[in-house]
Amino acid sequence: MNTKELIAAEIAKVVPELEQENIQNLLETPKNADMGDLAFPAFSLAKVLRKAPQMIAADIAEKIDASNFEKVEAVGPYINFFLDKSKISADVLGQVIAQGSHYADQNIGHGRNIAFDMSSPNIAKPFSIGHLRSTVIADALANIVAKQGYKPVRINHLGDWGKQFGMLIVAYKKWGSEEAVKANPINELLQLYVRINAEAEEDPSVDEEAREWFRKLEAGDEEATALWQWFRDESLVEFNRLYDELGVSFDSYNGEAFYNDKMDEVVDILTEKGLLQESQGAQVVNLEKYGIEHPALIKKSDGATLYITRDLAAALYRKRTYDFAKAIYVVGNEQSAHFKQLKAVLKEMGYNWSDDMTHVAFGLVTKNGKKLSTRKGNVILLEPTIAEAVNRAQAQIEAKNPNLPNKEAVAHAVGVGAIKFYDLKTDRMNGYDFDLDAMVSFEGETGPYVQYAHARIQSILRKANFTPSADATYSLNDVESWEIIKLIQDFPRIINRASDNFEPSIVAKFAISLAQAFNKYYAHTRILDESPERDSRLALCYATATVLKEALRLLGVEAPDEM
Repeated sequence: MNTKELIAAEIAKVVPELEQENIQNLLETPKNADMGDLAFPAFSLAKVLRKAPQMIAADIAEKIDASNFEKVEAVGPYINFFLDKSKISADVLGQVIAQGSHYADQNIGHGRNIAFDMSSPNIAKPFSIGHLRSTVIADALANIVAKQGYKPVRINHLGDWGKQFGMLIVAYKKWGSEEAVKANPINELLQLYVRINAEAEEDPSVDEEAREWFRKLEAGDEEATALWQWFRDESLVEFNRLYDELGVSFDSYNGEAFYNDKMDEVVDILTEKGLLQESQGAQVVNLEKYGIEHPALIKKSDGATLYITRDLAAALYRKRTYDFAKAIYVVGNEQSAHFKQLKAVLKEMGYNWSDDMTHVAFGLVTKNGKKLSTRKGNVILLEPTIAEAVNRAQAQIEAKNPNLPNKEAVAHAVGVGAIKFYDLKTDRMNGYDFDLDAMVSFEGETGPYVQYAHARIQSILRKANFTPSADATYSLNDVESWEIIKLIQDFPRIINRASDNFEPSIVAKFAISLAQAFNKYYAHTRILDESPERDSRLALCYATATVLKEALRLLGVEAPDEM
């Protein structure tokens, strides 16, 4: 039983007028620890009991069985509960020591699948910081739902179809060289893409030529297909190298092209159900009853299918293949109208599982306050950025700990971790300005700060030569250790909140708070001094490191033992 349940149960015995669950929802955490750990406001009972809240609070406080608490006192209209620090710390430390990294594991998911549509870069374009958000947010959410007992399915829905391939084919035939593409595929293809787009702005016939080549590709033309396949294969090699750097893997790379032969079924179902209407020669589905003004455009007047047709086919395929409990689309906020349409069309088709689909949007990454754009060549490329972050981490490690074994591996874990953590600690709907100095700093609310707290604890445990025993009872009752205990106790709730809100930043902020609470404890407590509490203090260190490491793992960040 958690502390909230314990308090609610005790209040319910005295106040039968309120349901236990309602009491639990009313409990507040006082801003100041002097006011107790949790407080119950008596205002809600004033109407029922026809008494002033102050009197009610005094009355309840008197009747409550205080044996489970350090003390219970009424202050004005509030009943303040001070929890039994020794008892709770023994319980929490015992759980973490017994369960290790499995502490806070849950079985809410019962092994059901959750499909994540994530990353999804466009072929022949470099992997930029913009794609990083979708990749790391979805990967963290996948780890978080796995902690709840679900089975995540990571799908990289590659942008490997569309008119841009017509553009690329035209550009390659005009200016491309096989050797240059093989030597540096993405960079070379990007240059061709930027050049042809600039030309198309001046000369509309280029655009028409690109459309023609894409039509050939759709019709299975041999030359167009061979070039497309080659661009795709070369790009994937590059992407996978980057994914390896980031420590992210996928269960499926089925991109847009995979659904080329699956869209007719969608159009057939829509036709059978009488949902298609003609509008200026095009085929559309009216969605006004869902409050969506613009109809979903399924087929253009020239017979070409659109994004939404493809996404409908993908949704059907994923439901049949994975029978998902939820399908999560981690895609930029600019796509929100598209996903509203997608869910509404599926609903119209009679698929009620569309309610289990969620668009998890996120804000933009900017540089010096400016929006990034591939088309205009204004991008922050991920590969050189990672290399630079690792270099900076290495320089700081050299300064702090020049004799550190496996420096390169630690610098890689810190540099990559810094970029990921900075992204994930930002509330996903907010964007952030890309600032490598701030990311790789060991000070402030950063990944390296949390990693360093973990490494510092490992150093203390090595010095003390301490391994906790599952049979021993460790307990503490001082104020500073209590702050840490409360945070560790809250970890299961943190995981569920992060999952319910599709918000990894909740876990990242938790990790920062835990690292800060430990550093404060370390500054004020002589952990290694001989004292009756020495082993309990070391057990607290052990539990803190275990939970810090697990919180970082959920975010896809490593926790080195030495830094």
